[in-house]
Amino acid sequence: MDKTLSFISAATPDAEAAAKHLAALYGNTKREDADVIVALGGDGFMLQTLHDEMNSGRVVYGMNRGSVGFLMNDYSDTDLQTRISAAVENIVRPLEMRATDEEGNTYKALAINEVSLFRQSYQAAKLKILIDGKERMEQLICDGIMVATPAGSTAYNLSAHGPILPLDAPLLALTPVSAFRPRRWRGALLPHQVQVSIHVLEADKRPVNAVADHSEVKSVISVEVAASQDSSARILTDASQSLNERILAEQFQY
Repeated sequence: MDKTLSFISAATPDAEAAAKHLAALYGNTKREDADVIVALGGDGFMLQTLHDEMNSGRVVYGMNRGSVGFLMNDYSDTDLQTRISAAVENIVRPLEMRATDEEGNTYKALAINEVSLFRQSYQAAKLKILIDGKERMEQLICDGIMVATPAGSTAYNLSAHGPILPLDAPLLALTPVSAFRPRRWRGALLPHQVQVSIHVLEADKRPVNAVADHSEVKSVISVEVAASQDSSARILTDASQSLNERILAEQFQY
């Protein structure tokens, strides 16, 4: 039996035209009533769609009408129902960020890819790292640091020379950005159930921002990160190139 589809697109001419064309071919069910959300755009739009569909019960099938498209399937207007029926479902669990700013305000956000801290000024950040309440690094001087999920390990984490994690690995990557002291520290692999606490040292002199995917908190003094226990998003990828296969293949790029 065919699935009911809802076509959504990024605000670009190519993506909007593709959504209109596919809706004419396959029909366009209201988003809240659809079995499958078909997202047309790039990885940024896919990430936003997965956030919007968190815990909705709907699955998201993306087709690339953007620039990168690591999370997207190849675009085609042929046999879409067949492709979706044969697609592999992947469950993505986000990180929960709890950030406290210099005014004492607390902000919560979810991150499918990573939670990152970045220096806000010309001076390097100075950070203290605790894992499950135990101090593991008294002082890290760097441009930033991130906690990345397996799904996000091929994104900014990889650009910062962090490890690629298989999608089903029960691990998180803790990866520094341009570590200055200790200069040779390259990060750590952590069990996915731990809580990572990062405290900003000399926050007045060395201000730091925190980002959970696209949600930013300025001038933080501390950030806690842990894998969510009750949130998830569902993504469909073509059986010929599943998300696990894409992540595995990425490790052999040279």
